[in-house]
Amino acid sequence: KMAFFLVVLPLASALQGAGRRCRPASTKVRSAADFIVPGVAAAGVLAVATLSPPTAEAIDDKKEVESYFNGEVGFGRWNKIYSDSDEVNKVQLDIRDGHAATIDRVLGWVDDGDDDATTNSAKKGSSWCDLGCGVGSLAIPLAQKGVEVHASDISAAMVSETTRRASDAGVSLKSCETKDMESASGQYNAVSCIDVMIHYPTDTMVGLIEKLTSLATDRLFVSFAPKTPQYTLLKAIGGLFPGPSKTTRAYLHKEADVERALNDQGFVVKKRHLTATNFYFSLLFEAVPKDKAF
Repeated sequence: KMAFFLVVLPLASALQGAGRRCRPASTKVRSAADFIVPGVAAAGVLAVATLSPPTAEAIDDKKEVESYFNGEVGFGRWNKIYSDSDEVNKVQLDIRDGHAATIDRVLGWVDDGDDDATTNSAKKGSSWCDLGCGVGSLAIPLAQKGVEVHASDISAAMVSETTRRASDAGVSLKSCETKDMESASGQYNAVSCIDVMIHYPTDTMVGLIEKLTSLATDRLFVSFAPKTPQYTLLKAIGGLFPGPSKTTRAYLHKEADVERALNDQGFVVKKRHLTATNFYFSLLFEAVPKDKAF
């Protein structure tokens, strides 16, 4: 649901109040390591994404995610961001635009039609598993193409909203269930997990990649907040600006670690794209089984 953002804290609000204009999402295909962070804005988003340092007490990230996105504050905030509501500030609007750009990128790659894998995963009647579906930003457009979409999310509130929006759009999903990603099963032409990995540390991410690849026969789309020296530094700076609204923890992942996890499961990265706005950073991979790579 979220890439490199989360909750708007005082520093982000200050940036917005200063009249800083949000630039459009980057459309240049590049590696995260090549991205030059716009310092002040990036520091703002890192303050937005950072929680107080973990204590010695064990952290249950899954429970935190489930609780937050089922809660009035968390669900209400992100449901509003991922909608056409005018009740959003400039930072939230920037996040909306960034996330929409990532979704559009996935849909654009689906529509490329340049190989058999694309055709199999995008044609009417093909199967697609969208894990961490949020409010249906990707699931619904796919269903409108005639794809049989199996959507799920750990948040019952998000699943309910996805079902409502699908009904309003006049489409039906093959299934829309409340469950965690580890519970997913079956085989699908394509699998997607967009802006979810930020909620989980690297060891959990590796396990989730193993789950995702076990479900996909043709294509896998996954996005994450990239870990670079610049982002790591700015995340530390962001931690100096605690705010009243606490959300889930933000985890960055090295591009090489995610790619290695895919390779270990017999998948290779076919396409990659970094979407970067002032308050949203998300690196998208399209991965395919090695025997369908080229």
